Amino acid sequence: MDEEKIIEQMRNCLGAKLLDASCPAQRRIFVKVNGADVTAAARCIRETVGITHVSTISGVDTVKAFELLYHFADNRVCLTLRAIISRSEPEIETVTDFFPGAILYEREIQDMLGIRIKNIPDPRPLVLPDDWPADNYPLRKDWVCTRPEKKIPGGKK
Repeated sequence: MDEEKIIEQMRNCLGAKLLDASCPAQRRIFVKVNGADVTAAARCIRETVGITHVSTISGVDTVKAFELLYHFADNRVCLTLRAIISRSEPEIETVTDFFPGAILYEREIQDMLGIRIKNIPDPRPLVLPDDWPADNYPLRKDWVCTRPEKKIPGGKK
């Protein structure tokens, strides 16, 4: 019962911004929005639905677009918000205004997928070394791993 009520709240709150909503299993909800509507969806999840915890944010490179999956949880339900982001302009607004704990996940998304998180409070790299090459994102499908040349001290070149 809670799942259908939550989906109805999301529909009422987001209107046409809600691209899809489903409940494939008990206590599981999936909703989908365009990347430009992620802050409206985050506000709705926090203020209307009443979920206050973001469990994680994961990212997927589908080759045609990027998808960010925001996983929210409370004692009633696990809700996954899927945001579709254009490959040509890979950027999205931060959700830290509503879920401050999202900052670490957003920083990781910037490092690993190269999706720019607009207005993130702390944009420093999180998981990659400081000398990591620019425009080199390990979780993109088009990324090519090139191994560094082995250097043996005192060895032949």
